[in-house]
Amino acid sequence: MPLREIIEVAKDAGIGKEYLYPIGRYVAKVSLSLLDDLPRKHGKIVLVTTINPTPAGEGKTTTAIGLAQTLWSMGYKAIVGLREPSIGPFMGMKGGATGGGMACVEPSHEINAHFTGDMYAVSTSHNLLAAMIDNVLHHRKPLNIDPRRILWHRVLDINDRALRNIVIGLGGRSHGVPREDGFDITAASEVMAVLCLSKNYADLKDKLAKMLVAYTYDSEPVFASDLHVVGAMAFLLRNALMPNLVQTSIGSPAFVHGGPFANIAHGTSSIISTLMGARLSEIFVVEAGFGSDLGAEKFFNIVCRAGGFAPSAAILVVTARALKYHGGNGSKNGIRAIERGASNMLKHLENLQVHGVPALVVINKFKGDSEAEISQIKKICESLDVPYAVSEVYSKGVKGGFEMAESLLAVLDKKSRFRPLYPKTLPIKEKIERICTVIYGAKKVVYTLKAEEDLEMAKAVGMEKAPICMAKTPYSLTDDPTIRGRPKNFKITVREVRISSGAGFLVPITGHIMTMPGMPRSPAAEKIDIDDSGNPIIPQ
Repeated sequence: MPLREIIEVAKDAGIGKEYLYPIGRYVAKVSLSLLDDLPRKHGKIVLVTTINPTPAGEGKTTTAIGLAQTLWSMGYKAIVGLREPSIGPFMGMKGGATGGGMACVEPSHEINAHFTGDMYAVSTSHNLLAAMIDNVLHHRKPLNIDPRRILWHRVLDINDRALRNIVIGLGGRSHGVPREDGFDITAASEVMAVLCLSKNYADLKDKLAKMLVAYTYDSEPVFASDLHVVGAMAFLLRNALMPNLVQTSIGSPAFVHGGPFANIAHGTSSIISTLMGARLSEIFVVEAGFGSDLGAEKFFNIVCRAGGFAPSAAILVVTARALKYHGGNGSKNGIRAIERGASNMLKHLENLQVHGVPALVVINKFKGDSEAEISQIKKICESLDVPYAVSEVYSKGVKGGFEMAESLLAVLDKKSRFRPLYPKTLPIKEKIERICTVIYGAKKVVYTLKAEEDLEMAKAVGMEKAPICMAKTPYSLTDDPTIRGRPKNFKITVREVRISSGAGFLVPITGHIMTMPGMPRSPAAEKIDIDDSGNPIIPQ
């Protein structure tokens, strides 16, 4: 169907044009003043998560969009909240992040590319701080920064492994101080996390000021506030803090705002867009990155705490492909592989139950899935006494979402007994170990010498009560992406602990997590093009 003018979409959502800053005909920024004028009461929040996915993904975003637009078509005021895509994965391996088939957010090509410039704003703000640090070194300003202990890398929104470790400042005295540096991807920037966890401009500036960027020769911490650049950073982010309003395939409202990764950051769209969407709707559907061991766990224990809200239900997306992946995808017998792979699904259901959130299993049916495979997944759900539904929103749109929507409404009749996994006052190691043992199923956690030193530094800067944002592979419950299913008796190794004092959490790094991804052998960028009229050519 043709796209609707964004002013019409906003009106249906309950947003007056006085709150809109249109960017073209189909996209608008929404003023933060809307939050002050909306009633404090909000609709039910539904989190969409998944089991440990295959590298291609299981259609979690498509499911979230399809659910919201189906509920909207049934007469419910339902809005979906998603993260903004990163150009890095879009040009790399995973492709875009706007849904697929008949369950998309539009205009998808613009959203997948530069969109409203939020990624640029985050990158520029982050790199301004990096430039100010090197300017202090060059001019020998009296901060006494040790160039060997600068924590603040530069960022770029492209996958580029060659920039992970670099040397800067070469060329003589007029070109800066030579030192080692590196680039992270923009979605891994602490500025992105700060943007998504801030509630207003004052909160944004407060969080930016608290970011730890370096240490002095005397081992004293240096914060962004010490560089007198917080005001300029906030200036660059002032429009990026406003949520982006777009529409789904049927013209219902959708927020797409903020883009932290879930394996190296907290993995959920902005608190502001969630608060705004929930106050405007009866049902607000929000997607968190990867599985319940990453995006959902962080949503429950970081985002809900920071936002002051709680989920009413959770959807666990499963596919025959992912269950076979965890059950031994080399097997010729798909049914047997699904039976073995179901152990992974059960662990993710337990993770939701630990947090007291009623869950619905949604079987996302792909083209090529056999009826026997879908029937087997249904039988497994029945044996576990877990409500389930089949979704075909990709191929059928709203018509393929009715079973899922009706099943969710039944689950929403149950009372959520949401509770965080741990109190913030718990010692840092005990919080880490609770996540690793309860959510991942690990037997124990071990720490490298560097991680132990990092923990002492975290205590020294007053981060004992901070929540934990684990950095771990999304493809396994362990820190090894090759180990599938539901392993037993494994250990998690914490290699280092990064201090995100502005965002307000600690980031234990496990396994071989990279904060700057690389391109695959055959990147998606090789197939993206435009025609002679400038229209995008993007293979599905």
